[in-house]
Amino acid sequence: MNNRRYFYYFVKRLFDIVLSLIGIILLIPFSLLIKIIYLLHLDFKSIFYIQERIGKNGEPFKLIKYRTMVLDSDKKLNELLKDKKYKTEWDNKQKINNDPRITKIGKLLRKHAIDEIPQVMNIFLGSMSFVGPRPLIKGELEKHNGDKKYNSIKPGLTGYWIINRKRDESYKDRLNLEYYYIDNQSIKLDLICLIKTISKII
Repeated sequence: MNNRRYFYYFVKRLFDIVLSLIGIILLIPFSLLIKIIYLLHLDFKSIFYIQERIGKNGEPFKLIKYRTMVLDSDKKLNELLKDKKYKTEWDNKQKINNDPRITKIGKLLRKHAIDEIPQVMNIFLGSMSFVGPRPLIKGELEKHNGDKKYNSIKPGLTGYWIINRKRDESYKDRLNLEYYYIDNQSIKLDLICLIKTISKII
């Protein structure tokens, strides 16, 4: 690894630490507000959802999000996948459009990407970065015949795929966008990803 690459990773990690600290401070009152909204909808369970994802070098970590689905979402997914329509969609994209497991509050949180905010804690702890390929679940990369270089860097809260994705793209298209970022990492590309992400949310 040359000096330029070392400098890039140093700046990136410093940026992640500073910005995630600010994010954690803002997370406290924001989480309180979301908890109140859940309580008003008679949902008394945790507002957080923790799921194991695969990080750098294939190491698993606990990803933190705001909960946007019903509590037994994994069980309900298994039931949905018995339907060929849902199974085909899940196999192709690893997601389901108009997922019936998502709550009304969850739809609002997802629409504005608010559900991803708690990942600032993952970023501060070093298992994620603000920019990088999205973290996958165990076995997802292998299932889609992905290249192992996907796990050569830290996964990100946002990234090149996030700002360029299309509604009807294939999973292969998604991987190609993630690979492009991995092969072309730079401070400039990171800034482009962050700026475009913010503009999309707004």
